[in-house]
Amino acid sequence: MIPLKKPRVLLVAGARPNFVKIAPLAAQLRPPGREAHADVLLVHTGQHYDDAMSALFFEQLGIPRPDINLEVGSGSHGKQTGEIMVRFEPVVAEWKPDVVVVVGDVNSTVACALVAVKLGVRVAHVEAGLRSFDRTMPEEINRLLTDATADYLFVTEPSGVRNLRREGIAEEKIFLVGNVMIDSLRSFLPVAQRSNVLQEMRLMGDSTGPGRSAGPGKRARPFALLTLHRPSNVDEKEKLARLLDVLNLIGRQLPVIFPAHPRTQQNMERFGLAARVRTDWGPGDCGVWMTAPIGYLEFLHLMSEATFVLTDSGGIQEETTVLGVPCLTLRENTERPITVEEGTNTLVGRDMDRIVRCAQEILAGRGKRGRVPQLWDGRAAERIVNILLEQLARS
Repeated sequence: MIPLKKPRVLLVAGARPNFVKIAPLAAQLRPPGREAHADVLLVHTGQHYDDAMSALFFEQLGIPRPDINLEVGSGSHGKQTGEIMVRFEPVVAEWKPDVVVVVGDVNSTVACALVAVKLGVRVAHVEAGLRSFDRTMPEEINRLLTDATADYLFVTEPSGVRNLRREGIAEEKIFLVGNVMIDSLRSFLPVAQRSNVLQEMRLMGDSTGPGRSAGPGKRARPFALLTLHRPSNVDEKEKLARLLDVLNLIGRQLPVIFPAHPRTQQNMERFGLAARVRTDWGPGDCGVWMTAPIGYLEFLHLMSEATFVLTDSGGIQEETTVLGVPCLTLRENTERPITVEEGTNTLVGRDMDRIVRCAQEILAGRGKRGRVPQLWDGRAAERIVNILLEQLARS
């Protein structure tokens, strides 16, 4: 009997959120200790290229080393997207995959989807259908274009299904499967909570103090966790300065831990704003504490222990919802409305009074409480792979 040929699946990763989403998909396609369901080629575009933003995530998430690294590096949106396309096209032409799987909404996502569809290769988009309805966001354009090219659209929440239907996407292409980012969170949280990051950040207190339990006789003191990287927040001096001012107001009451994105750090230096944050601190200090980017496991541990999180990231809105940690999103809109409707997320924009008021409410014990959305159960990747293999077998 002639064995059935395995499908050829090309997985694309480019930036930190991609790695977290790719990990459970790779594990489902090539289960450890079992026969692989497909021939898999893992391509890293090199969009995030330093160790803390890239290599460390592969190591911590147990993702196999990329088969190919395009080593694109940084650049303007047009330059980076174009360079990814130029370098990705010969990979697809030579390997001839049955499907190219892209995740999220970064430049790597849209670039690789466009290459695949132009070469007649099917595209699967994981995290399809999310819409902020704000076309000034580069990610919104990436989402729209990727979904327009995709053959299989895997959706995290009901709003995504509604958006795709409204845009005329055929019903048979749309699959509501849940959230692969939550697969990684649920899988790695127990490991993450064994990290020493709380001690390294000097956030430990004694057992009689306030804060969350962090082991026998010790508690993590209250702290906020901050991420800040979107161009709308960090690329203009006045906006970034105003945000740092309000963050320092919050920092008078508790430490604000700020693992800074490299571009954000560069902009702070360029604008002369670096002195508004602290890079050295003692156990009892407050203020905004800026660190270099940290690994996924360490960040997940901090997020799970935080009193609240301030962010302009999309994925963190989802992760805090599952962790039950209040999240203040420093944006006027979100492409993940379920985190506001059902989760712990509150949109605060750059309104200083609103940010401070919401932080005060959380510190007074009146933080938003939510619930975990349907299908965010840690099995989204399993559903995606099952559907994908079934669809490929039919074609």
